[in-house]
Amino acid sequence: MYLLLVTLVLGLFAAMLFLNLYFRIKVLKVYKKLVQARVEFSAKHIMNPGVMEQEIIPKYPAQAADIRLFTSHIRYSIKMATVLIALITLFGAILMYYRHE
Repeated sequence: MYLLLVTLVLGLFAAMLFLNLYFRIKVLKVYKKLVQARVEFSAKHIMNPGVMEQEIIPKYPAQAADIRLFTSHIRYSIKMATVLIALITLFGAILMYYRHE
């Protein structure tokens, strides 16, 4: 059981690392386009799609698709990272419990 949990924690850590690299590449490609177009918005716009649609998209209609893609990638990567960190913490706690027995 201990070996299985160690393997799961290592696998989840590797998955988190891969996901981070994958989304970083995807996000940076879109981010480069937005910087070149001088599109500006804050974190509140990224986390709230309604505010983004009302305040930012009308200012930059030509980059609307890139803005939406960028914000969706950011939100998805945050969700995935949160789930993976929770799983790693859970399995780490279980490993600590089994190590003391």
